Amino acid sequence: VGFDLYVRLVGEAVTEYRSGGGESEEVAEVKVELPIDAHVPHDYVAEERLRLEAYKRLAAATSDEEVAAVAEELTDRYGAFPEPVANLLAVARFRIRARRAGVAEVVGQGSSIRLAPLTLPESRAMRLTRLYPGTVIKPATRTILVPRPMTARVGGQPVRDTALLEWLGELLDVVALEPVTAS
Repeated sequence: VGFDLYVRLVGEAVTEYRSGGGESEEVAEVKVELPIDAHVPHDYVAEERLRLEAYKRLAAATSDEEVAAVAEELTDRYGAFPEPVANLLAVARFRIRARRAGVAEVVGQGSSIRLAPLTLPESRAMRLTRLYPGTVIKPATRTILVPRPMTARVGGQPVRDTALLEWLGELLDVVALEPVTAS
Protein backbone atom coordinates (compact mmCIF):
# COMPACT_ATOMS: atom_id res chain seq x y z
CA VAL A 1 0.00 0.00 0.00
CA GLY A 2 2.75 2.49 0.92
CA PHE A 3 4.73 2.00 -2.29
CA ASP A 4 1.61 2.38 -4.47
CA LEU A 5 0.92 5.65 -2.71
CA TYR A 6 4.53 6.71 -3.30
CA VAL A 7 4.22 5.98 -7.04
CA ARG A 8 1.00 8.03 -7.25
CA LEU A 9 2.59 10.90 -5.33
CA VAL A 10 5.53 10.91 -7.75
CA GLY A 11 3.17 11.97 -10.52
CA GLU A 12 1.46 14.56 -8.33
CA ALA A 13 4.74 16.04 -7.13
CA VAL A 14 6.12 16.31 -10.65
CA THR A 15 2.91 17.96 -11.89
CA GLU A 16 2.98 20.34 -8.94
CA TYR A 17 6.65 21.14 -9.56
CA ARG A 18 6.07 21.78 -13.27
CA SER A 19 3.09 24.07 -12.74
CA GLY A 20 4.29 25.87 -9.63
CA GLY A 21 7.03 28.33 -10.31
CA GLY A 22 8.76 30.25 -12.98
CA GLU A 23 11.56 27.75 -13.33
CA SER A 24 12.00 26.37 -16.81
CA GLU A 25 13.76 23.12 -15.86
CA GLU A 26 11.38 20.17 -16.12
CA VAL A 27 11.73 17.09 -13.97
CA ALA A 28 11.05 13.91 -15.90
CA GLU A 29 8.82 11.46 -14.09
CA VAL A 30 10.29 8.00 -13.52
CA LYS A 31 7.80 5.21 -12.88
CA VAL A 32 9.26 2.44 -10.69
CA GLU A 33 7.04 -0.56 -9.98
CA LEU A 34 9.12 -3.33 -8.43
CA PRO A 35 8.74 -5.84 -5.58
CA ILE A 36 10.23 -3.62 -2.91
CA ASP A 37 8.87 -3.17 0.61
CA ALA A 38 9.21 0.63 0.53
CA HIS A 39 6.96 2.76 2.70
CA VAL A 40 6.76 4.88 5.83
CA PRO A 41 5.19 2.66 8.52
CA HIS A 42 2.43 4.05 10.73
CA ASP A 43 4.38 3.12 13.85
CA TYR A 44 7.36 5.20 12.64
CA VAL A 45 5.42 8.32 11.60
CA ALA A 46 1.97 8.19 13.17
CA GLU A 47 0.39 11.25 11.55
CA GLU A 48 -0.81 10.71 7.97
CA ARG A 49 -0.11 14.31 6.91
CA LEU A 50 3.55 13.95 7.92
CA ARG A 51 3.88 10.61 6.11
CA LEU A 52 2.41 12.17 2.95
CA GLU A 53 4.81 15.08 3.27
CA ALA A 54 7.76 12.65 3.38
CA TYR A 55 6.43 10.81 0.30
CA LYS A 56 6.01 14.09 -1.61
CA ARG A 57 9.48 15.33 -0.74
CA LEU A 58 11.04 12.04 -1.86
CA ALA A 59 8.97 12.01 -5.04
CA ALA A 60 10.13 15.52 -5.90
CA ALA A 61 13.81 14.88 -5.08
CA THR A 62 16.17 15.51 -8.01
CA SER A 63 19.50 14.78 -6.30
CA ASP A 64 21.06 12.49 -3.73
CA GLU A 65 21.52 15.54 -1.52
CA GLU A 66 17.76 16.13 -1.43
CA VAL A 67 17.13 12.48 -0.53
CA ALA A 68 19.81 12.72 2.18
CA ALA A 69 18.11 15.84 3.56
CA VAL A 70 14.81 13.96 3.87
CA ALA A 71 16.60 11.02 5.53
CA GLU A 72 18.31 13.37 7.98
CA GLU A 73 15.05 15.10 8.84
CA LEU A 74 13.29 11.77 9.40
CA THR A 75 16.11 10.62 11.68
CA ASP A 76 16.08 13.90 13.61
CA ARG A 77 12.31 13.86 14.10
CA TYR A 78 11.57 10.15 14.58
CA GLY A 79 14.86 8.37 15.29
CA ALA A 80 16.54 5.62 13.29
CA PHE A 81 14.31 4.57 10.44
CA PRO A 82 13.14 0.99 9.84
CA GLU A 83 14.03 -1.07 6.75
CA PRO A 84 10.93 -0.08 4.70
CA VAL A 85 11.96 3.59 5.01
CA ALA A 86 15.57 2.75 4.04
CA ASN A 87 14.12 0.94 1.01
CA LEU A 88 11.98 3.97 0.16
CA LEU A 89 15.06 6.19 0.25
CA ALA A 90 16.89 3.70 -2.00
CA VAL A 91 13.97 3.83 -4.48
CA ALA A 92 14.16 7.64 -4.52
CA ARG A 93 17.91 7.46 -5.24
CA PHE A 94 17.33 4.86 -7.95
CA ARG A 95 14.68 7.06 -9.63
CA ILE A 96 17.23 9.87 -9.83
CA ARG A 97 19.78 7.50 -11.35
CA ALA A 98 17.25 6.16 -13.88
CA ARG A 99 16.30 9.71 -14.86
CA ARG A 100 19.97 10.50 -15.56
CA ALA A 101 20.15 7.41 -17.82
CA GLY A 102 17.07 8.62 -19.72
CA VAL A 103 14.82 5.82 -18.46
CA ALA A 104 11.25 6.82 -17.60
CA GLU A 105 9.85 3.41 -16.66
CA VAL A 106 11.23 0.44 -14.69
CA VAL A 107 8.47 -2.09 -14.17
CA GLY A 108 8.38 -5.72 -13.10
CA GLN A 109 6.64 -7.72 -15.81
CA GLY A 110 6.32 -11.42 -15.02
CA SER A 111 9.80 -12.93 -14.80
CA SER A 112 11.35 -9.86 -16.45
CA ILE A 113 11.91 -6.21 -15.75
CA ARG A 114 10.88 -3.73 -18.44
CA LEU A 115 12.90 -0.56 -18.98
CA ALA A 116 11.69 2.16 -21.35
CA PRO A 117 12.23 4.27 -23.32
CA LEU A 118 15.62 3.09 -24.54
CA THR A 119 17.19 3.34 -27.94
CA LEU A 120 20.44 1.41 -27.97
CA PRO A 121 23.14 1.50 -30.62
CA GLU A 122 23.95 -1.97 -31.96
CA SER A 123 27.20 -2.22 -29.98
CA ARG A 124 25.46 -1.44 -26.69
CA ALA A 125 22.61 -3.83 -27.51
CA MET A 126 25.13 -6.62 -28.14
CA ARG A 127 26.89 -5.83 -24.87
CA LEU A 128 23.59 -5.86 -23.00
CA THR A 129 22.50 -9.25 -24.39
CA ARG A 130 25.95 -10.71 -23.71
CA LEU A 131 26.01 -9.56 -20.08
CA TYR A 132 22.32 -10.29 -19.43
CA PRO A 133 21.39 -13.49 -21.35
CA GLY A 134 17.74 -13.74 -22.27
CA THR A 135 17.32 -9.97 -22.67
CA VAL A 136 14.79 -8.96 -25.31
CA ILE A 137 15.29 -5.63 -27.08
CA LYS A 138 12.24 -4.13 -28.80
CA PRO A 139 13.43 -1.21 -30.96
CA ALA A 140 9.92 -0.40 -32.24
CA THR A 141 8.67 0.35 -28.73
CA ARG A 142 12.10 1.47 -27.38
CA THR A 143 11.79 -1.14 -24.63
CA ILE A 144 14.06 -3.78 -23.18
CA LEU A 145 12.98 -6.78 -21.12
CA VAL A 146 15.69 -8.16 -18.88
CA PRO A 147 15.21 -11.46 -17.01
CA ARG A 148 14.78 -10.71 -13.32
CA PRO A 149 17.75 -11.86 -11.23
CA MET A 150 17.40 -14.87 -8.96
CA THR A 151 19.17 -15.72 -5.69
CA ALA A 152 20.41 -19.00 -7.28
CA ARG A 153 20.36 -20.46 -10.80
CA VAL A 154 18.44 -23.56 -9.70
CA GLY A 155 15.70 -23.27 -7.10
CA GLY A 156 16.45 -19.62 -6.33
CA GLN A 157 13.97 -16.93 -5.42
CA PRO A 158 13.62 -13.61 -7.26
CA VAL A 159 15.92 -10.90 -5.89
CA ARG A 160 13.98 -8.17 -4.02
CA ASP A 161 14.33 -4.87 -2.25
CA THR A 162 17.67 -3.03 -2.22
CA ALA A 163 19.56 -5.97 -3.77
CA LEU A 164 17.26 -5.62 -6.81
CA LEU A 165 17.89 -1.87 -6.95
CA GLU A 166 21.67 -2.44 -6.83
CA TRP A 167 21.41 -4.97 -9.67
CA LEU A 168 19.33 -2.52 -11.71
CA GLY A 169 21.89 0.22 -11.02
CA GLU A 170 24.56 -1.98 -12.59
CA LEU A 171 22.23 -2.60 -15.53
CA LEU A 172 21.75 1.16 -15.98
CA ASP A 173 25.53 1.53 -16.11
CA VAL A 174 25.63 -0.97 -19.00
CA VAL A 175 22.74 0.75 -20.81
CA ALA A 176 24.22 4.22 -20.34
CA LEU A 177 27.73 2.89 -21.14
CA GLU A 178 29.22 5.03 -18.37
CA PRO A 179 28.38 4.79 -14.66
CA VAL A 180 25.26 6.82 -13.95
CA THR A 181 25.64 9.04 -10.90
CA ALA A 182 22.73 10.61 -9.12
CA SER A 183 24.36 13.94 -8.29
